Amino acid sequence: MVALKEALARNGGLWIGCAPEQREAPSNELVMHQRPDFDIGLFELEPPLYRDFYLGYSNSVLWPALHGRVDLIDVKPRYAKAYRDVGRRLARLVAGAVNDDDVIWVHDYQMIPLAHELKALGVKCRIGFFLHIPMPDLQTFKAIPEWQDLARCLSDYDLLGFQTRRDLSHMINIFRNTLRGELRANGTMGISGREVALGSFPISIDVAGFRELAASGADKVSPPPLPRLIGVDRLDYSKGLPQRLAGYEAFLETHPQYRSRVSLLQIAPPTRDDVDAYKAIRSELESLSGHINGRFGTVDWTPVQYIHRALPRTELAVLYRLSRVGLVTPLFDGMNLVAKEFVAAQDERDPGVLVLSQFAGAAEEMPEALIINPHDPHDIAQAIKTALDMPLSERMKRHSALYAHLESHNVTRWSTAFLKQLTSVERIGPDGVAPLPGSTPWSRTA
Repeated sequence: MVALKEALARNGGLWIGCAPEQREAPSNELVMHQRPDFDIGLFELEPPLYRDFYLGYSNSVLWPALHGRVDLIDVKPRYAKAYRDVGRRLARLVAGAVNDDDVIWVHDYQMIPLAHELKALGVKCRIGFFLHIPMPDLQTFKAIPEWQDLARCLSDYDLLGFQTRRDLSHMINIFRNTLRGELRANGTMGISGREVALGSFPISIDVAGFRELAASGADKVSPPPLPRLIGVDRLDYSKGLPQRLAGYEAFLETHPQYRSRVSLLQIAPPTRDDVDAYKAIRSELESLSGHINGRFGTVDWTPVQYIHRALPRTELAVLYRLSRVGLVTPLFDGMNLVAKEFVAAQDERDPGVLVLSQFAGAAEEMPEALIINPHDPHDIAQAIKTALDMPLSERMKRHSALYAHLESHNVTRWSTAFLKQLTSVERIGPDGVAPLPGSTPWSRTA
């Protein structure tokens, strides 16, 4: 969310989001909060609706499906109804707050139906959508019971943005096979009489700002006594945390000379504790950490330091800078900004090495990292050894290339590129809208 705040602070506008506290009698209007940089409008939900919309459909259906974990999908009819109802309610609130010449930028999987609902109310703004998490292939997408409805809702946006070329190609294939979409030479898709623009817009960070944050903080902190490996992830089954620990265990097992000579700091703040899948991953991670420490630890050395809480961004920046190896091992990820933060935080005179999953969106942009298969613990183990043994000259060369790319592809470029394309999209059809073939979205479950 840091990237969005920086974009809004620069361009101005209104941030609309869900209120953090639920109410039995939610307001029928946006609850406004004025700030010096941009205003915030919050929409309120009653507890049962919030539970079924957010913990239910958003994070027990869409999140696992879009991350390829169809085995974790929890289908309940009330979840889909809540998701649809929230989209309609929010559309009514947004429609009353915008003018025809405004630009609406919708973010992420929780809000997919919003453009459809807004256009049904007669809103004529340009509406763009950016998916922060992965878009899976067609067969995985079809595991979502409402997959056709979701595809139709996505086609109602004027511009669809994705993190990677991989996700973009998946969306094109879904449109081709669901709505008979036709790819144009200019990169748009023709769908039932209107054009939908699509593009890859890799999200990034304030590279210079994060670098300064790390450098200024590191001057006040002593370096760790041992070379440190670091992982920073929300506690989520998509992040490959058990696989990371399995790789670290394989490293200690096959390279005993490194025992008592390195340490792993894993920071995994809690998230969505009310969802069963997240309770399971927490239990597994705590068990694995204890297992490794019990197997290899000594009175004077703890192989794994595990922190199950969030740390301030200022503290994280310093931890990155003072770490020799950054471990980013998701099983499937839209981008993963931790990889970019780790690179930005490094001291270019003595930089650490990034070990990066081939399934992270960041891998498309960061080939100078050590790219690994997170499902192979021996691949992770070998990458850790390679990173620790890497000569300074090679570390500097790899870091220089990575940093140069990040410097020219920062968060400003990301938001500017998306908004520039959204405002320049040619809109075809009456009022920019044409009816889609077949039933209207959600008609099967209305």
